[in-house]
Amino acid sequence: MHTHSKQTMSQYDKMIETPIPPLICSLAIPTIISMLVTSIYNMADTYFVSQLGTSAAGAVGIVFSLMAVIQAVGFTLGMGSGSLSSRLLGQKRQEEVNQICSSGLFAAAALGLTITVLGSLFLNPLMNLLGATDTILPFAKSYARYILFGAPFMCSSFVMNNVLRSEGKAAYSMVGIASGGILNILLDPIFIFVFHLGIAGAAIATLISQCISFAIMLSFFLRGKSTIRLHIRYISKNPNVYKEIIQTGFPSFCRQGLASIASIALNVNAAIYGDAAVAAMSITSKIFMMVFSVMLGFGQGFQPVVGYNCGAQKYRRVKQATIFTFLTGTGMMTVLGLLGFILAPWLIRLFRRDDAQVIAIGIIAIRAQALALPLMPLVTVMNMVFQVIGRSKKATLLSACRQGIFFLPMIVLLPIWLELTGIEIAQSLADLCTFLLSIPFAVLFIRELNDRIATADSL
Repeated sequence: MHTHSKQTMSQYDKMIETPIPPLICSLAIPTIISMLVTSIYNMADTYFVSQLGTSAAGAVGIVFSLMAVIQAVGFTLGMGSGSLSSRLLGQKRQEEVNQICSSGLFAAAALGLTITVLGSLFLNPLMNLLGATDTILPFAKSYARYILFGAPFMCSSFVMNNVLRSEGKAAYSMVGIASGGILNILLDPIFIFVFHLGIAGAAIATLISQCISFAIMLSFFLRGKSTIRLHIRYISKNPNVYKEIIQTGFPSFCRQGLASIASIALNVNAAIYGDAAVAAMSITSKIFMMVFSVMLGFGQGFQPVVGYNCGAQKYRRVKQATIFTFLTGTGMMTVLGLLGFILAPWLIRLFRRDDAQVIAIGIIAIRAQALALPLMPLVTVMNMVFQVIGRSKKATLLSACRQGIFFLPMIVLLPIWLELTGIEIAQSLADLCTFLLSIPFAVLFIRELNDRIATADSL
């Protein structure tokens, strides 16, 4: 017990005393690697499945909407548990941390199982609802069936991943996620082409990799590698505990849930222009999920630093962390946006070299999103700050804007005036509007930190 207490104090001292740039980088690099590996194995699915044909490539985009729903549940409970934990750890309230994280994991497994049962029972209407055309439907059903089996493991892994990051143990979450992701990349071609399982093979590879990631991350808690204890005795019977977790994680639900709705809206509108449009937009989404994962990973390395230091009332460090993450993120996204714009033809041909229509649609869509990339760091930083310090309403508003409040009207209205071009540029215009909305939030937050710093200095 004494050793565990010393381990907890050592982690606390690290989070509130280590200089900000190296601290954020040390937490962000494993998280970026985790996010990139996840995106790469999503891309691997898209790449290998796209070799089966345009309709199969479109099916990945359809099922991505379903995965976004599963991720929405996992992220809500994971970010809720993790954000609360980092603040409580900053206040040295260890027992409450154990209760919140154990309850979050239990809830994730239960909700994931519910998704498995309901999704499997209503698979046909679900795939139609998500935008599958008649030619895409058989592929989408084969792929989704196995993805649904993995829902309890995926939701639970999101909770453990966020809990490990919340206490500053991002390297452990990286090992769990990266191991499963690398395994998935290796299994994809074996199951699809060697065992001749087609698109179902890609889904089975994903299911196996998710189970492996789950087992590895759970082992870190069982072996005492974390200062947080997950145990059945800590699972709360108090509804207020779950309410607090969900309330804190609700911006993530908004972000991921709206990502699913946005993906459905994109598929439904793109389907009007045929399977090639669905496939091109699906490939573009996967490419930018990978690029944007760099910013998300950097932001998730920054989040526990803000949580700990807000809990410890170290507001000068909170301000320094916020500005450092924004400036570094803007630099990274500008470089990646430039590369994406230049390499757009090569990127889309990598997936569908023999389909001129997919290539033509994809080049415009990739270049439009590449132009908006430098705008995303401010949105991401402010969203994550508000979530981790408990200002759920502001965080939820910013989450809802990018793929809800701004995107959904654009994906419906722009094609009326601009036809296919409207679909290709809708996300970029939504990103611009969200960026403009984030500016006053950022200015007011920095002013508030300056006031708190001035007050502390005067005492």
